[in-house]
Amino acid sequence: MERAQQGPRARYREQTRAEIKDLALRQLAEGGGTALALTRIAKEMGLSGPALYRYFTGRDDLLNALIRDAYDDAAAAMARAAARSAKGSRGVRARLHDLAEAYRAWAVAEPHRYLLLQGAPIPGYVAPPDTLERARAVLGPFLPLFATGNPGPAVAATVDEMTAWLTAEESVRAWVAQYAPEAAEATEPAEAAEVTGAGGAVTAAAAHALAGAVLAWAQLHGSVSLEVAGQFAGMAHRGGTLLGAQMELLADAFGLE
Repeated sequence: MERAQQGPRARYREQTRAEIKDLALRQLAEGGGTALALTRIAKEMGLSGPALYRYFTGRDDLLNALIRDAYDDAAAAMARAAARSAKGSRGVRARLHDLAEAYRAWAVAEPHRYLLLQGAPIPGYVAPPDTLERARAVLGPFLPLFATGNPGPAVAATVDEMTAWLTAEESVRAWVAQYAPEAAEATEPAEAAEVTGAGGAVTAAAAHALAGAVLAWAQLHGSVSLEVAGQFAGMAHRGGTLLGAQMELLADAFGLE
């Protein structure tokens, strides 16, 4: 509806920006971040260099748009996977595997876009601050799964640190409350809630949710980044097998059923 209400000039601008981004993604797929060249994009489109800058102010502005799009697409894929997995009577452990495989599937299908999100695509580049919320949207579906857990000694130190983070950072508490409202409203207080500079008491379930999501992110990033970068080539295992084993260990650590 919004697109239909746009004038011809606005639609042309939107279409041109989309074409620029498509060509930029092709360059990234062919040669990585260092292959991104606005002058070559302008030439392929039949534009002058100055004309291209009417759509993106520079290379970093174009990268910002590509990274925002990639985070939004990854978050949408994770939300769809979470919705599918929540149907029926699948246990929390099975749903964790569903989410992990969805994360991996998106990354393997979009390797050049995934690598945009995992570190600086080019030396000196700094992602815009609003990508933080987008990254949290990708991981958000993991929070309610771990909120149901009963973490053991192996992850106790992480739970304590996440409790301190929750009490100190309102934005982190809001993130957990958005995706795991039941955890944020539980009555059982976290043992380490009373810390210096605490912004308020937090629940044990919220601390479990955050600890599990952060640990899942570390496991996902490590395994999937290696696979996408081709580091498993010549080895006798599938990336999905390795990631599945890591998720099993994490589910055990949190007592997920």
